Amino acid sequence: MDFITQFPLSKSFDSILVAVDRFSKMAIFIPDYGTITALELAQIFISHVFSKHGLPVSIVSDRGSLFVSSFWSNLCQQLKISRDLSAAFHAETDGQTERVNHILEQYLWMYVSYNQDGWHTWIPLAEFAYNNAEDSSKKQSSFFTIYGRNPIFDSIYISQD
Repeated sequence: MDFITQFPLSKSFDSILVAVDRFSKMAIFIPDYGTITALELAQIFISHVFSKHGLPVSIVSDRGSLFVSSFWSNLCQQLKISRDLSAAFHAETDGQTERVNHILEQYLWMYVSYNQDGWHTWIPLAEFAYNNAEDSSKKQSSFFTIYGRNPIFDSIYISQD
């Protein structure tokens, strides 16, 4: 798990929490604001990760203040989730999430308006696009790895008002 921070304000969001499953490489992108607390991180984790995918065996993250807080540490301990923290100044410990962050940033900068004030509306589509792109090592998408089929999205009309 990692945060991409310092985006221009979009609604009330200025950052994105990125969670990547190491097996399937499926990603979850959650618009956020940079001043969340450890309790809010736990609520986001429960709402967006645990409720849909169950508890992970471990969580790889950097040593950001939220991930090393006593609250987060105790929560992971109670849930029997191993925390794998990167070494200081070595983000490559969580290289998979760092790569996803880079892809997401590229996607958003290509599609966000000149004003950069509506990027949060593109997050669901960015997540869908990422999770349905074929992974070169697996020769299938993350969606296919999880669900055993490709998504149906013919005839979808998406409007941006």
